Amino acid sequence: MRSLMLASLDGDAASYRSLMSELRGHLRRYFGRRLRADLLDQVEDLVQETLLAMHTRRMTYDPRRPFTAWIYAIARYKLVDLLRGPQQHKHVPIDDLSDFLRAGPDELETAGTRQDLDKVLDTLPKRVGTLIRRIKVEEQSVAEAAAASRMSEGAVKVAVHRGMKALVTRFGGKS
Repeated sequence: MRSLMLASLDGDAASYRSLMSELRGHLRRYFGRRLRADLLDQVEDLVQETLLAMHTRRMTYDPRRPFTAWIYAIARYKLVDLLRGPQQHKHVPIDDLSDFLRAGPDELETAGTRQDLDKVLDTLPKRVGTLIRRIKVEEQSVAEAAAASRMSEGAVKVAVHRGMKALVTRFGGKS
């Protein structure tokens, strides 16, 4: 798998597809052996979350280190997150929250939701709330928001993603 990872980091799409395919089987077995019977329905979600984390963090892989140790560390963190979290995982489409945040200024004012939006964003750290407002409500680009906040584009993307995830966790299950 290490050679597939190295080739995929060099831009070989076929190697990347092979790596993802091979990892799916390894991760299914890994999670299947470690989960209680009542959580076995979470195996596929954990596999997907691990593969997504690997994909988004693939550039952090140090080729001098063992690949399997790196990928299983990611998998272990995903497993711990599941076991620490509430046993009821609700699926709340982030698109629902994004639609609300994308409402234009006129829609927000006429719908009387501007105050609600302010209250929701005020539950986040000020910088994160400001970034979400700039990108999702004011429709600034990530580059514009990064320049205005004196952050890197990558840091802005991470902050917005984590902020949106926190909002879904906090408010997603409430009517």
